[in-house]
Amino acid sequence: MSVHDLERDKRAARLATEPLVPAGPTTGFLAGTGASIRGVWQYRELLRLLVRRELKARYKDSVLGFLWTLIKPLAMLLVYYFAIGKFLGAERSIPEFAIYIFAGLTAWTLFSEIVSTGTGSIVGNGGLVKKIYLPREVFPLSVIGSALVNFFIQLAILYVATLLTGSPPGLDRLVFVVAGIAIILIWATAWAFLLSAVNVYLRDVQWLVEIALMVGFWASPIVYSWEQVSGQIGGTIWGDLYLANPVTIAVMYFQRGLWVAGSDKPQPTGLGVHAAAALVVGLILLWVFQRVFARLQANFAQEL
Repeated sequence: MSVHDLERDKRAARLATEPLVPAGPTTGFLAGTGASIRGVWQYRELLRLLVRRELKARYKDSVLGFLWTLIKPLAMLLVYYFAIGKFLGAERSIPEFAIYIFAGLTAWTLFSEIVSTGTGSIVGNGGLVKKIYLPREVFPLSVIGSALVNFFIQLAILYVATLLTGSPPGLDRLVFVVAGIAIILIWATAWAFLLSAVNVYLRDVQWLVEIALMVGFWASPIVYSWEQVSGQIGGTIWGDLYLANPVTIAVMYFQRGLWVAGSDKPQPTGLGVHAAAALVVGLILLWVFQRVFARLQANFAQEL
């Protein structure tokens, strides 16, 4: 028997002693959820590398690099500030209009970036999905990591802007910012899980998401105030539907936490109740959508 055959037999003997580990998601809502969490934690180093790759790929061969994180929202800020604030006169009823818009844009950008980029995260990593098994959840989660890096850069710029205007928020207001971030992350992650999985089977989803995000932007008080719209829909079923949008609540919380000049402006009644409901319902949907993701991921490799 040759040395090569002896080595092969030794390897076979060692493999025979190893326990069999299923390469796939665990079924069941409770057991499957626990297994998914353990799987993501086991591959946390890969998740960190994916976040770094996402950030590097976004600004690859770019001269300005991370400055583009600021250029786009600042360009949007200038457009809305002059078009709506100056030309349409919105700043006459909204004090410190630039801070107001930038607060809303910062919150909205975090949500839209996670949802839009997360939708294509599985398809965009098709090469890895087809070659090896690993928890597919790491791909939409890596998008969240890179979006948070961009978000905190914008949030720091926004805070500096409040210092320059002479009305920085106090620590008591930061609780609203934290609550707004929590609402956005929970809902955006839930939708990223569901849409990234469905997009593997139906590629039109990514285009539908772009349209939905465009509508969602104008369905939240980002470039206009609640005071301006409440006279039209306040106390009606349309007002209830408007406040049922969790992103609307998150944007209002951001403005309440960072837009000090608007402290005396009217707010929807029961805003705290709406925020609590958004958190609870969002957590339920996050759980359900992750289990749908786990069920659909079995055929990702074949579809890709």
